[in-house]
Amino acid sequence: MLLPIAVFAALLLTLPRILTRYRITKELTDTFTSASIKDIVFRFVFASVLFWFVLQLNTNFKYGLNENRKSTRIALLIFFNMLLFAFSVGIFNYCYPILVGQNISKNELGLVHFVYFIVALILVFFSRVLRYQLIHKEDVMEKESLKQEKLKSELAALKNQINPHFLFNSLNSLNTIVRDNEEATTFVNKLSSLYRYILQSGSQDLVPLSDELTFLESYVHLIKTRYRDRFSIRIQIDEQWLTSKIPVLSLQLLVENAVKHNEISEHQPLEVGVLTDEHYLIVENKIQPKSTYADSTGNGLANLAKRYDLLENKKIVISNTNTIFRVKLPLN
Repeated sequence: MLLPIAVFAALLLTLPRILTRYRITKELTDTFTSASIKDIVFRFVFASVLFWFVLQLNTNFKYGLNENRKSTRIALLIFFNMLLFAFSVGIFNYCYPILVGQNISKNELGLVHFVYFIVALILVFFSRVLRYQLIHKEDVMEKESLKQEKLKSELAALKNQINPHFLFNSLNSLNTIVRDNEEATTFVNKLSSLYRYILQSGSQDLVPLSDELTFLESYVHLIKTRYRDRFSIRIQIDEQWLTSKIPVLSLQLLVENAVKHNEISEHQPLEVGVLTDEHYLIVENKIQPKSTYADSTGNGLANLAKRYDLLENKKIVISNTNTIFRVKLPLN
C-alpha cells in the first residue's frame, strides 16, 4: 500500500519535468536544467525511494519503546525524519551530476529541496493517519482474539462442568459423614471454597489480588494436607497492591506448577515464595528436579502469558536459573 502512494507522489512531483521535456508546456525559466530522460528518471526514482522511506518510517517503525512514552517517541520521530531528509539531500546533490551528466544551479537546487521537503512533510502527516488506522485495526484484532479465547475457555468449561448443586450437595453430605474428624471437615470446607471461587469467577477475566490470595490460602491447605511439613509457602505482599487486578487463577497455576515439577520430600521440602517487588508480583521456588517424569502439557505458563498480553497488553517475565525458578506478573 505504501509503495503505490510513494510512486504516485513522485509521479506528480516529476510531472512538470515530463511536460517540459516533451514541450507540452514552455520552460518555466531559462536558469533551470533541461528536462532530459536521465533527469526525469533520476528525479522520479529518487522521489519514489525517499517518499517510500518517509512513509515506512512514520507508519510502521515503533522504535521499540513503551507506547506510554509519547514525548520520547515524538522526539525520535522528528530526529529520524530530519536525518533521513538530510541524508537524502546529500545523496541527491552527489549523484545527480554523475548520473544525469549536468549540474543544477543553486537557485533550482534550493527549489528542488524545498519541494521535496513540503511533499515529504505532507506524507509524514498522511502516514500518521495510516498509523492510527493500523493501531485501531490491531486493537480490533486483539479484542476479537480475546473474544475467541474466552469462547474457547467457556466451551472447555462446559465440556468439563460438574453440576454445582450436585457437587455442593455431595460435599455437604461428605462433611456430615466426617464431622467428627476435624481435619477432614476442614479439608472439605476448603475444597468447597475452592469450587465456589472457581464457579463465581468463571465469568470474570481479572480479579483483585486479595481475592486470589484468599483462594490461594484454601488451595495451599489442600496441598499441605498431602505433603504436611514438606511444603510451605511464604507470602509477603505490600498492601498497596491488594486491589490490583490479575488474571483469575494466576497464583494457583504458578503454585501448582511448582508442586508438579519439583521434588517434595522430608530431605527436600519445598518452599514457594509469593511477594511483591516494585510493580511486579513474584512467585518463586528453589529448583528441585523430580527423579520421576512429571506429566505436563507445558501450556499453563503459555496460556497465562497470552492472557496477560490480551487482557492488559503486558508481558510476564520468566526467569529459570540453575537454582531458582521465578515468574514475575506485572501489576497496575
